[in-house]
Formats: sequence, structure tokens, C-alpha cells
Amino acid sequence: MSPSATGNAENVIARNHVVLLGEQGPPMIFGHGYGTSQNMWRLVAPLFAGDHRVVLFDHVGSGDSDQNAYSRSKYDSLHGYADDLLEIIHSLDLRDVVYVGHSVSAMMGVLAAIAEPELFSRLILVGPSPRYINDAGYEGGFEAADVEALLDSLDANYLGWASTMAPVFMGNAERPELATELNDSFAKADPAVARQFARVTFLSDLRSELTKVTTPTMIVQSTDDIVAPVAVGEFLQREIGGSTLVVLEADGHYVHLANPAKLADTIRTFLP
Repeated sequence: MSPSATGNAENVIARNHVVLLGEQGPPMIFGHGYGTSQNMWRLVAPLFAGDHRVVLFDHVGSGDSDQNAYSRSKYDSLHGYADDLLEIIHSLDLRDVVYVGHSVSAMMGVLAAIAEPELFSRLILVGPSPRYINDAGYEGGFEAADVEALLDSLDANYLGWASTMAPVFMGNAERPELATELNDSFAKADPAVARQFARVTFLSDLRSELTKVTTPTMIVQSTDDIVAPVAVGEFLQREIGGSTLVVLEADGHYVHLANPAKLADTIRTFLP
């Protein structure tokens, strides 16, 4: 897996709607999760712009990315998204990158760091999961039938699925505005892209890749996260050599929206 030889920096920057904050310090890239965009990092990423060169981007098919760049064949696995991340890094000529990835973006960062470890100084994985479906000796959080039902519901009525699942994924029932924001983000996505991205996400299994990670890694899990329970973080810590697990007293899968200051403080403890 390597960056495309034909891609040029200008095209890559436009394709992924790359936004830069801060002009000095080591580079720090924030990757967003399924059904969202770089906007989800607006409460955390600017806090690091004073002493880092912060890079935000949208996955192809999400946010303000170039929708015409979406390819069903390329993005039929997380490797296609990891390739994009590497292209962004090369296009900006970055080294010693601190990569902060939320949810499925965390695993894209893992794949990128395995492919070109010399580019990364730290991986900070927020709510990651190498496999969402339970397996023998492994607790992913979902039974296979539950995931199939979730995907069938998404296929049948995407907007209905979004309005039902946004409060479940977000948690923090006493703050309904958070679920509303997540639902609005889901609703902006192209349903065809959202359906494929959901299948690629929820049916992925990257457990066998974890022992290949050599980049210093911190895993951040919330105490009450239906998407990525604490048991998943414990599994990741066992599989990624020398990794650190931090369990935050927090509700829901979107700690960067619900508890941005707490997450930012946690990230700072792990910076080089």
C-alpha cells in the first residue's frame, strides 16, 4: 500500500478538502469517523494549533471532499482510505506525524502506520475497534445478526436509520442537541456512499494487523460506548506492543463532541 504515483499535491489537497491550522511545530492530523466530517474535531483540533501544524481533512465521500473522486472499488476496504491518508502526508511533505483518529479512522491510521511507520511519531486512537462483531474469545460489542439488521435498516431507509441510531451512538441523552448534530451530519451524506462505507466499517476485521504496529500508540475508550466497549480497548492494548490504554469517564462514542476538554487534556499527555 503506497501513495499514488500519479496524484499531485494540489489534487490531493482538494480531493480531501485539507485544512491547515497553525504554522509551526510538529504535524498533527485529525481523522473523522463514519458519517461525519472534519467539523467534528472543531472543539479539539484548534486547541493544538498554537504549538502544532494541525491538519484536518474529509474522507472521500464525506464532508466537503471531492464527491467525484469516490470509487466503489477503491473504497471497498479501509486500505483505500489509508492510502489517501498517506497521500495527504506526502503531499504536505510531513514527517513525525501525530495522528489522532476517531472510530473507523483510527484503524485507517493503524494501516497507514504499518505501511510507512517512518512517517509517524504517535498514534492516538479514539474509540477504535478492529472488529465490531463478537467472535470466539473476542468481544466486539455486536452479534453478527445485529450488524446485519443494522445494515439492512440502513439500506432500506437511510434517513430513518440515521435519526434512530444517532441518539444511540451519541449517548448523553440529557444533551439532545449532540444527537441532533450527529443526525444532521449523517443526513448530509450521499446515501449510496454511506451504505458502502457502513458495510466496509462494520464488517471489517483488522485484528491480525495489530501486532504489526511499531508506532507508540495510545488507545482512548469511553466508559459507556455502545460502538466500541472498553473490552475492545483492552484487546487493542494487548495486541499493540507497548500501547497505552486510557479509559475516560464519558458517555457515548463521540467524546470529542461531548467532552472535548477532557479528550484534549488526555491527548496532551501522550504528545512527544
